[in-house]
Amino acid sequence: MTYKFSKIAVKIGSNVLTRDDGTLDVTRMSALVDQLALLWKAGVSVILISSGAVASGKSEISTSRRLDSVSQRQVYSAVGQVKLINRYYELFREHHVPVGQVLTTKESFGTRGHYLNQRNCMMAMLENGVLPIVNENDTVSVTELMFTDNDELSGLIASMMSVQALVILSNVDGVYDGSLSEEHACLIRNVGLGDDLSRYVQSGKSSSGRGGMWTKLRIAQKVAGEGIAVFIANGKRENVLTGLLQSPEGFPCTFFHPALQSMSSVKKWIAHSGSFAKGAVYVNGTMAEAIRDGQVLSILPVGVARIDGGFERDDIVRILDDEGRQIAIGKSNLSSSEVSEVLGKHGQKPIVHYDYLYLE
Repeated sequence: MTYKFSKIAVKIGSNVLTRDDGTLDVTRMSALVDQLALLWKAGVSVILISSGAVASGKSEISTSRRLDSVSQRQVYSAVGQVKLINRYYELFREHHVPVGQVLTTKESFGTRGHYLNQRNCMMAMLENGVLPIVNENDTVSVTELMFTDNDELSGLIASMMSVQALVILSNVDGVYDGSLSEEHACLIRNVGLGDDLSRYVQSGKSSSGRGGMWTKLRIAQKVAGEGIAVFIANGKRENVLTGLLQSPEGFPCTFFHPALQSMSSVKKWIAHSGSFAKGAVYVNGTMAEAIRDGQVLSILPVGVARIDGGFERDDIVRILDDEGRQIAIGKSNLSSSEVSEVLGKHGQKPIVHYDYLYLE
């Protein structure tokens, strides 16, 4: 069987892998592995981002005393991750597909060096016939350093690995134009670049995970803007992966059309680096308008009104307008002290060069 995409990332959410009582649904897990193995043997490079460690841990142990939410998550994850990866190992082994575990944290994406080191490791796995299974390392993460959820992680992985498609599996068929409780709610099949679906989706988390459809929508639109096709589909449907990748137009899902031109690798990293920003650069009204109109090539000192926070050369900084709204993000070419010396001056080198600037 020939598939349209040769490299994909697949994110499986907690609501797909768990039953109503919160225990791991091994039958569903096995069915998904069967499909992933089929894709793998057909020549499709697959990167799997899987939730389920915390749910697996909950079904194994009961904590002896009341823990705060972070400590409880760490304990459940430490126990559950062993169970989860071992189950994947056994299931994939039946298909003679080697797998490897990649545990990551938000900090691992914070610097270009760590980012590339992680990318190189996973590239080496794929080149040697090993399917990477990625999850957040909840045992060492704390609240402020956690990903929003594995949807955010899947977007980072898809971007980092330059996949052609990201498949986000949830417990619904995709994005609807109303609440599923409404009789006439319809599945939105296609989403173009710049389409505003915010009126259809409410913020809120799912029952088993930390995320929800709002996060999926935000991540899907950002990743599609980088030139990667994105599907949101129901992971509990039979043959969802093989069916989706054979005939997307005939399978229930929401498809986010990718930008025709892919971003550079460094811009993809910057696009997802907002939470790692060390400072802020406030531009004046003229430059802000030029940025919004796509007329700015670089952030020059002459158009900067002020800066906030201390940052070093090569740190990520947020670009804000004079009302504090974020309009871009980039890698600074100067330290905050160097910027202060040239603020508002003509004829100076860029604070952020266009090659390292991502427009929101």
